[in-house]
Amino acid sequence: MSTQKTPALLVLGDGKVFPGYAFGSAAAEVYGEAVFTTAMTGYQETMTDPSYHRQIVVMTAPQIGNTGWNDEDNESHDSNIWVAGLVIRDLAKRVSNWRAQRSLEDEMKTQGVTGIYGVDTRSVVRHLRTYGSIAAGIFTGEAAREDVDTLVAKVNEQPSMAGADLAGEVTTSEPYVIAAQGEKKYTVVAYDMGIKTATPGHFAQRGIETIVVPADTPFEQIASYNPDGVFISNGPGDPATADAMVAVTRDVIANKVPLFGICFGNQILGRALGMETYKLKFGHRGVNVPVKNHLTGKIDITSQNHGFALKGTAGESFDTDFGPAVVTHTCLNDGVVEGVALESGMAYSVQYHPESAAGPHDANPLFDQFIDLMDNHSPNKN
Repeated sequence: MSTQKTPALLVLGDGKVFPGYAFGSAAAEVYGEAVFTTAMTGYQETMTDPSYHRQIVVMTAPQIGNTGWNDEDNESHDSNIWVAGLVIRDLAKRVSNWRAQRSLEDEMKTQGVTGIYGVDTRSVVRHLRTYGSIAAGIFTGEAAREDVDTLVAKVNEQPSMAGADLAGEVTTSEPYVIAAQGEKKYTVVAYDMGIKTATPGHFAQRGIETIVVPADTPFEQIASYNPDGVFISNGPGDPATADAMVAVTRDVIANKVPLFGICFGNQILGRALGMETYKLKFGHRGVNVPVKNHLTGKIDITSQNHGFALKGTAGESFDTDFGPAVVTHTCLNDGVVEGVALESGMAYSVQYHPESAAGPHDANPLFDQFIDLMDNHSPNKN
């Protein structure tokens, strides 16, 4: 932790200002959408999750940095930090974890990521819950001494998250393969909309070879891999912009290839089935969100990170070009759609993260459901 305190400001687009001190990179100003996460652990996984691209993340946990940073828990394939900035109350004075290889601030300096500490994060979160996620900026040093009206104007010049097509900014540029552990059972093509490394890790543990491909890769190209199933990952941005992926998803379903989607993948599948999307007031971000499965009645505590959602109601059945579909899951906090599926079982998705790094693990069986689907319907078994 720096011994010399550099004044900093968190400035919201509605004119609200929160003072603190800079840490991490020496960048004078950074911009993004201010959002908050209720997770009490897993800040490294959060910061390296590509779904947080262009977002300034406010941590509700009061002390951050105590477990340091390691080379194993990154959720981005290239180990990049994707958050635009980090807002915390207390920065740990020292690292205390046997797996730590360096401090949080050291990693932020290396990757050029700016943070602000000493902030009344409870007040920030209450403001965001009341007024919604909003454009924001972190200003440090001399930049923080500018007139507040000038800073607010700068904040509001940035592009809105609504209508933002960001998957292309985080996706892989070339396909790559994650090998199966042990005997290989199946091959899955995974669309990288901002994929977390834990997902192909779960596939590998179950004997699945994962071929990760760039967003919008045409179905004709992935068909050359002879996949037993197709997976669509989480990712940042507005799903209303993902027309190309929606078209690919329709091709996958029409060709009767088993399909599984997570988070952004849930919104893409929903759109492929004729549903609409919308922007949530402040989104769902944390590792403690209760979700009900309306097919089984089971409730899972889930990890989530999304600012957009599908329009629908619990248990709703509706017709699609591919047969009847159903809203399978909803959030118990606010009724938001958390899962959809074709009644045939050939395509299903959830809004939350069953790979659940840093936790919980209630939803892990969704990966086994995908294997069962491929056991019965892989096109390579015909």
